[in-house]
Order: sequence, then C-alpha cells, then structure tokens
Amino acid sequence: MRGLPRRDFLQAGVVVLTLGVQHLARGATALSVRIWPAPDYTRVTIESDVPLSARSTFVPQPPRLAVDIEGIDLLPGLRQLVGQLQSNDPNIAGIRVAQNAPNVVRLVIDLKQPIVPQVFHLEPVAAYQHRLVFDLYPANPPDPLEQLISQRLQELDEASSRAARLLGLEARELGASVKAEPDPLGELIAQRDRPKLPTSPSAPTSTPRSAAIEPASKPRTPAAQRAAEDQPPPLPQTERLIVIALDPGHGGEDPGAIGPAGTYEKNVVLQIAHKLRERINATSVNGNPMRAYMTRDADFFVPLNMRVAKAQRVQADLFISIHADAFMSERPQGASVYALSTRGASSAAARWMADKENAADLVGGINVRAKDATVMRTLLDMSTTAQINDSLKLGASMLGEVKRVGKLHKPRVEQANFAVLRAPDIPSVLVETAFISNPDEEKRLNDPDYQNQLADALLRGIKRYFAQNPPLARNRQV
Repeated sequence: MRGLPRRDFLQAGVVVLTLGVQHLARGATALSVRIWPAPDYTRVTIESDVPLSARSTFVPQPPRLAVDIEGIDLLPGLRQLVGQLQSNDPNIAGIRVAQNAPNVVRLVIDLKQPIVPQVFHLEPVAAYQHRLVFDLYPANPPDPLEQLISQRLQELDEASSRAARLLGLEARELGASVKAEPDPLGELIAQRDRPKLPTSPSAPTSTPRSAAIEPASKPRTPAAQRAAEDQPPPLPQTERLIVIALDPGHGGEDPGAIGPAGTYEKNVVLQIAHKLRERINATSVNGNPMRAYMTRDADFFVPLNMRVAKAQRVQADLFISIHADAFMSERPQGASVYALSTRGASSAAARWMADKENAADLVGGINVRAKDATVMRTLLDMSTTAQINDSLKLGASMLGEVKRVGKLHKPRVEQANFAVLRAPDIPSVLVETAFISNPDEEKRLNDPDYQNQLADALLRGIKRYFAQNPPLARNRQV
C-alpha cells in the first residue's frame, strides 16, 4: 500500500521505457513512459517534472488518436517506444511519433477498434511527478457478465470433452467399437434435462414378463388428452451458480506496498487470487458449483468504484478484496480481515488502513472529470445493516481459517470505511494476507507453498460461511 515502483522495472503486461534525464525547452524533463494493456482499457502514461500540455484528436476511420504534446522535444527514448509496444495489446495496433513543430511532439496511436479516449493530467503524488495520461477505452467495452457466462460455458465444454475422451479410451480398452458423441456437451445437457421416470426402491431394473398380460391403463378422454397437450413442457433444471468476486488490490500505476526486498504488493496478491480462483472453480457447495470472477486478472489499474461495479454486474454472492499490509516499521506481522463500517472505524489502525487503501485512486490515477467518476461514491449511503452483518460473518469464517496457516494481527474482524467494500447488496471483506513490510512475512508471501496454504484457508472460510448462510435464489441463472 505504501511506496511506489522503482524506475527500472520491466514486467509482463506492461512496458516501462526510461527516457533519461534531459532538460528540454521550457524546462521540461521527461522521466518515463509506461504502457499498461488490458481488455478493459489500455493506459499510456508520460511522466515529467513539469506539467505537459496536450491537444488530442480522435479520427474514427481508421481509428486512431493524434496527440500534440507541447513543451517537449523528440528524444531517442520516445522513438524506441514504437518498438516496445506489445503485439497482443487488445487496443493499440501501433504508435508513431514525430517532431511536429519546435517543442511539439505528435504522438499518433493506431487502434485495433473504436475507442473512447480520455486524456488528462495527474498532479504529483507519492513518488510520482506530473503525469500525462491517455486512457483508451473500447467503444464497446467487455461485459463482465458475458465474460463470466462465456468462461462457464467453456469450462462445461472442456469438461464434456474430457468425459468423452475418457469414455472413448475405456471403450477402446474393452475392445468395443464405441464412438464418442459428436456433441458431448449437448448430450450431457440433454441427459441432465431429460425427466426421470419415478421408480420404486424395490422395483426391478428390467420389465417383468407378467407386465405383458396386465390390462392396459384406461385411455384418456379427448378432453383430457387436449388438456395434457396444452400443458407447457417442464422447464429444464438449471444450476445455481455461486459467484465469488475476487479483487486483487492495486495494479498498474498503483503498485501498493513494497517489501524490504522489493516485492510489490500488486504482484503477490494477484498470484494468491489466481490460486484461489482455481480452487473456487473446482468446488461446489451443496451441489451448486462456484465460479470466481476477478476484477483484474493481470497487471493493470482498476478504480475502486469500478471494482464494486464489476462485482455487481456479475451478481456476485461475495466480494473478497485481497491485499498485503505494510507499516512504517518492520515489526508488525500477521493477517487481518476487514468489513465496512458506516459509523467510524473500530480502531485507529483500521481507520489508518482504510485511508491508505482509499488513496489507491490517487496513486493509480483516475480522471476526476469523467462523468462516471463519482457515480459509485454514493454507495456508502446505500449500504445496509444486513450487508454489514453478513460481511462480519464472512470475515469471521475466513479469519478462523487463516489463523490455522499463519499468525493473526488482529483476533477479530475490524471495521472501517473502505471504499471498495461499499456494495450494498454483496457481503464484502478485505483480507490483509500478511505484512509485506516484515522481511519474514515478505518471504512467505513469495513462497508458492504459503500462497497455496493461504488460498486453501480462504476457500475453507468461504465454504464455512455458506454452510451457515446458504446463498439466496436468483431470478436469473448464470
């Protein structure tokens, strides 16, 4: 949560290009350019020691964004930016830079699809200086619910294919000439939806011969036959998919806390979230399968309000935000679990923690002029007592399991005004997995074995919560 990344890092999914310290006309110094590709949007950031003025023009055919940046000259580093662009960027097809006029550099971003650009300036914060930001949002943004449904169907298809392959393998081993069905998923769905005939526990599996000489049942009258035909067919039984929203904290421009050995919070919490997602997707509760949805599944920044909005869009049953704690000294240690409070924090430490987490938007950088930037800020007033009570129950279940794999910093669920926990209709908790500022716990957070133990504990906490609080029915199945 505290600290910011060093200037010399290069990570998967983000290009960081250092331009060097060069004094430019008008006193500007270009520090670095960063590109953060993601399906939600791609961000391009130019950081400088003084504010840069920019004029942008969006050209729809072919889609491209032209930006004239004033107060800067074309440096070798800017030219190298062209070669640093990743081919799998979902939004940017290419970048061109040229000296358009003295002290004016023209940046042309060729796009793979129509976008809604946002160009804005961020004031210095933490270790960052002035940032000129280009956020490239797809004109037709991906729908989290459609993504979740598509992933679910893909899982069912893969499971059916594996079953079909196993059946084919067994048939070959037995020497039978059995052929796999051409549409295993359709066959499994048909078998699941096919009504079963009522049978007696003692009824034989084969039809007895005496049945052939028993009198036939009384034929239906024409009116009864027509009434039976007019009845609508029975609706196929559908699964109650339990959706768990996983929210790896920070990301992109916001690295979160940095450990003594240089570990970034945003990286370790993403690794833990991936492991927890695998476990959730392989688990059922009372016969109902669970599915994890991640607010971010790679290294990019998601504003706090959008994390909540994504969870609501997929009709999440639970919201779990995953973080790693930090403090000014190395001594504090242990995990903590937090729930929302509308009446002040349960402790001074909880209030301090909430203030730090709520500052993520300042570090990550949001466009305060965007029309939707404050839409979700009213959620706190909508938060219900029932939601907070359920969140406390969830937090207690998870805390009871986490203490089995590591130390606890607080023995009970703490409460504070965390912006990311404000969904009024979703039980929500924030889990501080350990103190990344503690050297020993930093090592544990980087240990895959500990990450697995922690993911197992969080899953047990989720299952324990649902054992005592079964999920409510939905009008629509996912």
